[in-house]
Amino acid sequence: MKRILFVDDEDKVLDGIRRMLYADRKRWELEFAVGGEAALQACERGSFDIVISDMRMPGMDGAMLLTHVRDRFPSTVRIILSGYSELALTARAVPVAHRFLTKPCDPAELRSTIERVCVLQELLSGEEIRRLVGSVGELPSLSGIYASLSQAIRNPGTPLKEIADIVEQDMAMTAKVLQLTNSAFFGLTRKVTSVHSAVSYLGMETIENLVLFTEAFRTFMPYKRLPPSEYESLQQHSQQTARIAGKLPVDLKTREVLILAALLHDIGRLVLASKMPDQFCAARALAQERGCEPFEAEEELLGTSHAEIGAYLLGLWGIPHLAVEAIAHHHRPTRISHTGFDTSAALYVADLLAHQPMGGADDLPAIELRESERICLEKLGVLDRLPEFRKLAASCPLESK
Repeated sequence: MKRILFVDDEDKVLDGIRRMLYADRKRWELEFAVGGEAALQACERGSFDIVISDMRMPGMDGAMLLTHVRDRFPSTVRIILSGYSELALTARAVPVAHRFLTKPCDPAELRSTIERVCVLQELLSGEEIRRLVGSVGELPSLSGIYASLSQAIRNPGTPLKEIADIVEQDMAMTAKVLQLTNSAFFGLTRKVTSVHSAVSYLGMETIENLVLFTEAFRTFMPYKRLPPSEYESLQQHSQQTARIAGKLPVDLKTREVLILAALLHDIGRLVLASKMPDQFCAARALAQERGCEPFEAEEELLGTSHAEIGAYLLGLWGIPHLAVEAIAHHHRPTRISHTGFDTSAALYVADLLAHQPMGGADDLPAIELRESERICLEKLGVLDRLPEFRKLAASCPLESK
């Protein structure tokens, strides 16, 4: 049974939540704490799967509480409750909160959020990996992109489109902007899957708050055994995959989610490289030794791969479900059923083509497929269409690999 701790500085608020979730007492073990100090004491007595805290509390506010929870109980999912008028204050919680909910919280939204989080927690079976992902408050960003964003924000004449273009170059920044936009804090009726739409909605002031009051977009200090080119390669591959995804024959709505998934599909590799560099290097060495795919080496060494790790984190951050699902299965799409050439199938194809040598549309090298890739494409029903997809990919202005 999942254990959930609710934290507020007012007894009447906690009583209201207790009544709201009374019917759920047999499937969730609910506890309530008045204030941050009491919450930490409760966590010391017994671990919780989820901590849901009010933001504005005297003494220890929600951001400070969740910082302590992240540091001392990293596998716990952390959720902030906040009012619409507390945007600048809530920005402090961005590096430490997985999800944001509005106050007063809609019962259906609260239940749905808890349910989704519980399902996502089952995605990773290894406690070590769940603890790893739970400890992530911010992801590394390339220093050049960070500097460009900071400089653009300081210039009051910078168009929002330029801000969005900079953000979209970096998957860590993309994830954080979309996390905040899609949180219940803003009360949007639909999921935002475009970085340009997200930046336009948030506005310059909110983006500035993200940069000034959080470390979400801080400069990443590369691990000494991993050269900067390793991270640059990850970024370039993600952008190439996104460009190819934008050319594939899917409907407009699917394309928007597909491009988002393509930009973020390898974010789990950033998590591994920054939080478990020894294991990251070991998996890379094993893949080279055996001539297998890096994700297969990760599965052997860690019991999971960067695909599931990235999907788990992005799901906790509130990235749209279709994108999370596609990212989770982008190396093994046949684990789930498909309705035609959907987001998950298209991401697999885009990622595969991004790894292929490229030339002009009329001078393409032969497609190099592993037997496992050929079988997968056949099961997806698109093996015969691969040459068509390859020509579309060749029309993209790709960086050299």
